[in-house]
Amino acid sequence: MSASPEQTSSVRRALSQQHGGPTVLRILLGTHLRRLREAAGVSREAAGDAIRASHAKISRLELGRVGYKDRDVSDLLTLYGVTDEQERSEFLALARRASSPGWWQKYGDVLPGWFETLLGLEEAAGLIRNYQVQFVPGLLQTADYARAVTLLANAGAAEQEIQRKVDVRLRRQQVLDRPDAPKLWVVVDEAALRRPLGGADVMRGQVRHLLEMGSRKNITIQIAPFDIGGLAAAGGPIHIMRFTEPDLPDVVYLEQLTSALYLDKPDEVENYKLVMDRLCATAETHAGSMRILERLADEF
Repeated sequence: MSASPEQTSSVRRALSQQHGGPTVLRILLGTHLRRLREAAGVSREAAGDAIRASHAKISRLELGRVGYKDRDVSDLLTLYGVTDEQERSEFLALARRASSPGWWQKYGDVLPGWFETLLGLEEAAGLIRNYQVQFVPGLLQTADYARAVTLLANAGAAEQEIQRKVDVRLRRQQVLDRPDAPKLWVVVDEAALRRPLGGADVMRGQVRHLLEMGSRKNITIQIAPFDIGGLAAAGGPIHIMRFTEPDLPDVVYLEQLTSALYLDKPDEVENYKLVMDRLCATAETHAGSMRILERLADEF
């Protein structure tokens, strides 16, 4: 048995991309391994036995939650009947890329694992949609504003730790500077812009930064002013990512106090996309939002 032409094409596309990121590549490879296993009629238990592991590990591999060993991938391909040497070498090359460390690995001492997943997904996203109630979106924060936000939850931390957390926030933003940068579409509640984090000077700089970023062709900023009343997303922030790789589903990221949820089931994602659509229809337009930001900059 061979991999399907669609799978082979997908693996080759992933290998040719410069900004796939290990997180997304793991998810992509796991998806293909699951399809190969199901097509071969192999159970998770049998697959686990083949690599001297449990069915739970097979589940984690297929969800892209862990890295891949060459021996495990090779044994699974053999079990699933993939014998073509070129196909096998491409799968193994993808496994090595998927197991390579991302740039965020060097910040592992200040980054929770669940946030590392978000960074990996953003690296490969073609469209990022974000609604924020309390803060300016992380991808659009200035260094001073990011420091003020970081200090809220880490008031007693050492200066070095604070700075490293701020550095991660700023390094994360470089995804918007790439030639193939994703489209960023954010809706920001007016409350986030009225809350003077860091003081008037910090907020003035932050608002001016939003004006500057809003002039980019790939960035759309909408403000949800107080006078429009209630909003569809009363529950809190929403982060939705769509990928250029057709084999990857849209993912919704919901951050909690000490953890995060990643949703990719079509019905769940669709509900959040509908909420985002209503938010965008209700909020001020991009042009109108730029005028609001200009007034806020004067006020601060």
